[in-house]
Amino acid sequence: MPRARRVLLRPSLAVFSLSLLLGVAHADTPLFSAEGYRIGLYRSPTPNQLQGASIIDTPALQTLLSQTPRPVLIDVYRRQWLQGRFIEDEPHENLPGSHWLANTGDGDLTPDWQGYFARNLNALTAGDLAQPLVFYCRSDCWLSWNAVKRAAAMGYKTLYWYRDGLDAWQAANLPVTPARPEPFP
Repeated sequence: MPRARRVLLRPSLAVFSLSLLLGVAHADTPLFSAEGYRIGLYRSPTPNQLQGASIIDTPALQTLLSQTPRPVLIDVYRRQWLQGRFIEDEPHENLPGSHWLANTGDGDLTPDWQGYFARNLNALTAGDLAQPLVFYCRSDCWLSWNAVKRAAAMGYKTLYWYRDGLDAWQAANLPVTPARPEPFP
């Protein structure tokens, strides 16, 4: 083999070997916690079912919003938290009337974030575990899946997962409003 080819081949083999090694390391990283919450690759295809909740689309959500009791809309999209405050790195919008409980869809919540989630749900439902709750994020987002699972574990009974979330709402040309996370803690 000519010397020039060998010189070019060595870096290519090194890059290829490194990519294989990183792929194996990534494959060994668990996607779910021991409790069954998604802890990695939050923006990836989501399942078509969720125990303890009904999956709804945009027309079903519109029907729910016209009923009594009206469901509480809960957006769990992430927002950077740094030095005791939310950092607004880009504007976020949500469905009108929503409550943004930022970061509560993460798979591993610290006790402080778990308390934030529990306190807000209790306040938004006035302690009524049967109050309908609709959780959402974006399409292909496991954060809302985690939040529904967590609310079910807390005893909430009437849970809906708006699986395609804000993306589906906007695709239907429905109104959105500027969002601000509920204050933490």
